[in-house]
Amino acid sequence: METFDCVVVGAGWYGLAAAKQYQFTYPGSSLVVFDGQSTLGGTWAEERLYPGLKSNNLLGTYEYPDFPMTPSRFNVKVDTHIPGVVIHEYLEAYAAEFGIAQHIRLRTRILSAEHQDTVDGGWILTIDSWDADGEHEQRRVGARRLVVATGLTSEAFLPHFDGQETFGGRVFHGKHFQQNRDTMDTAKSVVVFGGTKFAWDAAYAYATAGVQTHMVIRSSGHGPCWTSPPYVTPLKRWIEKLANTRALTWFSPCAWGEVDGYVKTRNFLHGTALGRGIVDMFWSILGDDVLTLNEFDSHPETAKLKPWIGAMYAGTSFSLLNYDTDFYQLVRDGKIRIHISEITHLSPGKVHLSDGVQLQADVLLANTGWKHVPPIQFLPEGIDKELGLPHVPDMTPTPADLACQQDLIDQADKQILERFPRLKNRPVWNKAYMPLTEQKGIASQDAVTPCTPLTPFMLHRFMVPPSARFLQTRDVGFVGVVSNFSNTLTAHLQGLWLGAYFSGRLAPGYDPSATRLDALRRETAVHNRFGHWRYPVDWGNRAPSFIFDAVPYLDLLQRDLGLEPCRKKGALAEAFSPYGPEDYRTVNDEWTASQAAT
Repeated sequence: METFDCVVVGAGWYGLAAAKQYQFTYPGSSLVVFDGQSTLGGTWAEERLYPGLKSNNLLGTYEYPDFPMTPSRFNVKVDTHIPGVVIHEYLEAYAAEFGIAQHIRLRTRILSAEHQDTVDGGWILTIDSWDADGEHEQRRVGARRLVVATGLTSEAFLPHFDGQETFGGRVFHGKHFQQNRDTMDTAKSVVVFGGTKFAWDAAYAYATAGVQTHMVIRSSGHGPCWTSPPYVTPLKRWIEKLANTRALTWFSPCAWGEVDGYVKTRNFLHGTALGRGIVDMFWSILGDDVLTLNEFDSHPETAKLKPWIGAMYAGTSFSLLNYDTDFYQLVRDGKIRIHISEITHLSPGKVHLSDGVQLQADVLLANTGWKHVPPIQFLPEGIDKELGLPHVPDMTPTPADLACQQDLIDQADKQILERFPRLKNRPVWNKAYMPLTEQKGIASQDAVTPCTPLTPFMLHRFMVPPSARFLQTRDVGFVGVVSNFSNTLTAHLQGLWLGAYFSGRLAPGYDPSATRLDALRRETAVHNRFGHWRYPVDWGNRAPSFIFDAVPYLDLLQRDLGLEPCRKKGALAEAFSPYGPEDYRTVNDEWTASQAAT
């Protein structure tokens, strides 16, 4: 049986960074990266590059800190959104540059991971590999340490629609748009189901290809996502940089925000009536500016795309208009028709809606969400709870277990709402909300769906289980569970943090040990429960998903690493100069120097 010092599962942004940083912290150790796709890149793998796919970010904010995406090398222009093919090329170049490519094994899935009940821990993995001809082979490998980097958008969820068997056209998830791109040439009319950015992209691709496009957004769902031009506010600020400007992060209630040192400022803004009024004004200006720029109310059809919840409460579904032409003009011209309704069933060549409308369609492209639980069976049975992973709540806990769980949640909620009183009155975005799988005409046989009532992630620093067993063995970590506008920076720092954690080389002030278990669990509960109140519509109630809270999170990781998170020159620059990849280029060298000095 092959045995490795470290197995990384997933070869996307987070998996590649974790592998690179593991080699940095453990030079010369044996490493392998498994990924179930035929090319590396995760969301940006070749087989997932659907027509017209681009980054929401403009060039300069979507790159690893130590590997700049230069215009000359990658043939992409300044002040433009990055084409998907370029991002895939960039990730391949990164893997080659840092010696990761030779360790990647594609077309390989982890079926199960069994933790070893020894002092040093470790894992036995059952893997399934296949070649280009589809020939499968199952075998077992050993891992001293396991890094799970499968992310939140790797396992698509596609329900069954009543009448699907007689529809006659294609029904597929947005993840598989690339494999069905021929429908852009063959279809006369398509229905795109969903209001997420994936749905907007698909609708735009079909409409610009000359296909009549219907966009169906559930009347009992979350509504259309927020979409914004790249530059917002009356000052026309670059939105990715706006979100990473320290002074503006103060306007976001954040459970870990005090780590930046501006405690009094944050207490004023969120703990006083005057401060909360200023915060409300900030979010009102930002939200109203985006709504005005989009001109939703200029046409009855574009008005249907106006978000149903305020900008403050939108998580990472907040997206950018990164299209070559005006999306809304396609709506005004009737090339994209918006329906706020429900799909009740399918019939030959038709999609039936709850308002009685029947749509002629050759294709139903469904953006129906993702299974956010890692696609691995963890053993022994029940260990997923100890790992801090989402699981079905225990219906028969012991009284002691129940009291402990509820006490943690109650304490976390009390702390959050005392610090941020405005979160007590979260907006009700849809009084008629109903989980997708409870809707008549839609069903699923999957054990886990986006609507399954699971517990949220409970990972310390959104990476490691706060349990005595795993704090002793330090043999597992999860990267990419978190999502924000700064994923590339987060991936870089999470990878370094995890390598330091595995080797016991985090800063002396950070001691993730069993002796601090109660404190770690309480802090973990607060940070993970926070999303339930802060981002009720988005991923926040299941996994950490945030926008204006990314810089404080990077601060938190740097503090743990013994690094100074305030990286600008001077107080004004620190407050008002946005953070980007260039500010974190030297963190590895700084950490090495700090280790040599101790």
